[in-house]
Amino acid sequence: MSKLAIITGAGQGIGKGIAQRLAKDGYSIAVADINSDTAAQVAKDLKLAGYSAKSYQLDVANREDMFNLVKSAVNDLGTLAVFVNNAGVAFIDTIVDSTPDKIRRLLDVNLLGTYWGIQAAAQQFKKQGKGGRIINAASLAGIEASALQSAYSASKFGIRGLTQAASKELAADKVTVNAYDPGVVRTPLRDGIDKRTAEIRHISISEQQKNVLSEITLGREATPADVAEVVAWFASPAAAYITGQSILVDGGMRYQ
Repeated sequence: MSKLAIITGAGQGIGKGIAQRLAKDGYSIAVADINSDTAAQVAKDLKLAGYSAKSYQLDVANREDMFNLVKSAVNDLGTLAVFVNNAGVAFIDTIVDSTPDKIRRLLDVNLLGTYWGIQAAAQQFKKQGKGGRIINAASLAGIEASALQSAYSASKFGIRGLTQAASKELAADKVTVNAYDPGVVRTPLRDGIDKRTAEIRHISISEQQKNVLSEITLGREATPADVAEVVAWFASPAAAYITGQSILVDGGMRYQ
């Protein structure tokens, strides 16, 4: 059977870009998303382009969903080679105004969802006995925390910690675990961040976007394809000796 890449949050944005990129490298793609309609459309487009793909609906915050995803995708598409924990949510608010429901949901999706994904992928890799790649979505906000994004920043710092811990535990199974740290990527998620940030700061959305752009050394926002190239490298033979690392994909906004 063919080599399989499972990507969560692949119905739009960065996840969609990763799905498209890994398909070009010969992977069968499991397009997993909480939105069944967008996931189905991405899978349909991939198949029309001649690639092997299937969509799956799940909530990554539900551990059982994640394990069922791996089981179903392996049965449908082939041997697991790459698991990308891309799914995530964000909200913008001050610390004092952030509500318990929003905080819990964000941490459940971003941090626990990544934890369950690592568990489910690791179990399958151990079963297969051939090694594999786990690649997690961290963030620039997990390198340097952002104002108005306290819960999001905390979740992404946590993902970097999970990545390091998992890399040490799974090395004996020839499984590498790494993370990518996007900066400003124009996606529906980013649109919402800019809108809410502008509201809180009493500026226009265009002013908010201009302020952010001024921080990017390369002078432009990232595209999902920019991030997908880093994920593809982590998944490739070229990165076989890289584990426990996170790479900024931010056009030079910050330096580690």
